[in-house]
Amino acid sequence: IVTMQAEDYLGVQIGYAQSITRLNAPEANNSKLNPTIYNGLKVGVVYDATLIKGFGFTIGLNYTFGANATDWASKHTTSLYPKVRSRGQYHQVEIPVDWQYKFEIAKRTWLLLYTGPTLQCGLSFKDKWYIDDGKNESFTHQEDIYSEEDMKDYTMKRVNVTWGIGAGFQYERYFLRGGYDFGLINPYKAQSFTGKDVYTRGRFDQWQIKLGMYLWEK
Repeated sequence: IVTMQAEDYLGVQIGYAQSITRLNAPEANNSKLNPTIYNGLKVGVVYDATLIKGFGFTIGLNYTFGANATDWASKHTTSLYPKVRSRGQYHQVEIPVDWQYKFEIAKRTWLLLYTGPTLQCGLSFKDKWYIDDGKNESFTHQEDIYSEEDMKDYTMKRVNVTWGIGAGFQYERYFLRGGYDFGLINPYKAQSFTGKDVYTRGRFDQWQIKLGMYLWEK
């Protein structure tokens, strides 16, 4: 493969990432519950190789951070009870491997189409809960989404695999890439969701858009 390469690039990238945790509820006939959205930042390095006639691949190493905050909501249907809200954040590293094709539309200017898998490894994923009793707001507790507790609801695995599709634009050494990654595996651990012998299932997806520059070119 090395002897066939027509062009090699090594660069850095930074961008926006929106991760989405989707949860299916077995007791509700597998109906989808409202997804939880985490907005954040993605930074990393990327290696781009063109093998022949625009066809090639990219390999990256990214760090992604995301955060989420819910609105105040009553614990029960009456306002006599305190209101609660949560603030969550996650940190993870990712290794995307994409096959791509570059359409040269002008000199040193390309349109890009790409697809491929990404391996995600979670470093930290926590939700902090707050309570407002009408007098003041106070911190109540923190939940570790990667907890090893067997009976903890929504506990997730550290490793996730996605498959992404996307498009982009490159001019000289500068590029813009954006796409969507679909979760391929169930990120939730096999445990009780309702106190019965059922499985919690869902997906961990991600939108992303990245702006980058190649620092080295062969």
